[in-house]
Amino acid sequence: MIDALHFEFMQNALAAGLLASLLCGIMGALVSANRIVFLSGGIAHAAYGGIGLSFYFGWPFLAGTLGFSLAISLVMAAIMVKVKHQADAVIGVVWAVGMALGIILLDLTPGYNVDLMSYLFGSILSAVESDIWIMLAMCGLLTILTTVYYKELLAMSFDEEFARIRGVPVGVLYFGLIAMLSVAIVLVIQVVGLILVIALLTIPPFIVEKYAKSLFQVMAGSSLLGAVFTVSGLWLSYTFDLTSGASIIMVAGVVFFISLLLEQAASLLHRKQKLTSDK
Repeated sequence: MIDALHFEFMQNALAAGLLASLLCGIMGALVSANRIVFLSGGIAHAAYGGIGLSFYFGWPFLAGTLGFSLAISLVMAAIMVKVKHQADAVIGVVWAVGMALGIILLDLTPGYNVDLMSYLFGSILSAVESDIWIMLAMCGLLTILTTVYYKELLAMSFDEEFARIRGVPVGVLYFGLIAMLSVAIVLVIQVVGLILVIALLTIPPFIVEKYAKSLFQVMAGSSLLGAVFTVSGLWLSYTFDLTSGASIIMVAGVVFFISLLLEQAASLLHRKQKLTSDK
């Protein structure tokens, strides 16, 4: 892996992966704590509509995709608030329609020569310096916002009613969280792809939250674990000539299932010890 870092594309890929891990670690902890994993998946998939719009109308990729994703994410958030009992079904429909819209618009784009699969599985090895700077700026902004509003986010995430009593503007904060999530997803999708975004948003927090004692620890642990997945996946990709995004996801998946097995083993051991002590 050290030899690979002599190449500029590997340096960029590593930097992009580590920044994506930080972005997804922070947002993933908030997604998990607020139980909006399905919503985050909906935003990520619906972002394809923005990609299609950008190419069809010739808009700048970031502006078109980000504008569409922000609009659709706020609509989904409103649905979650207003019709909670039907939210999953409606978000599923928006998710599917957003993807279909993007694919159809790309089909209709004259001279279309964009590989849609690159947005699905990512092209982290093709990350350029401008991508790194944009992600770095987003990481800085996200870290500042999370630090400033940490107490309010903590209250909203774990006890919404208590937060309202304490005067926390839960509605504004919730929509702000969804907007931040949407921006982070769009920025990361462009570099690492849709599937890796979802993997980094969901797998590290799931593993870390069992051992963490605070939301901050989940954020920090998820970011660190995502970085480990990224470095390990890139090493496998370089060593065995594999697709980088898929390698990172497979590493994360293996660790995910190992954590489940260890959890089950610990639970069985605890039950056996309890039965033995009762006798």
